[in-house]
Amino acid sequence: MARIIENERRIIKLSVDDVLNIVREYQTICKNSCCYEHTRELLNNSNFYIPEDI
Repeated sequence: MARIIENERRIIKLSVDDVLNIVREYQTICKNSCCYEHTRELLNNSNFYIPEDI
């Protein structure tokens, strides 16, 4: 679970599972991308969500 650390700046600490889920989502979204610009467009139109540890 992600944990937000309040300081001068907000920091989000991610677990290994969070990072792997983001990578998996990225691979799913971008598997049919043909170039850098297309990848950026696909990612721009996508939302990534991670659960927060409360």
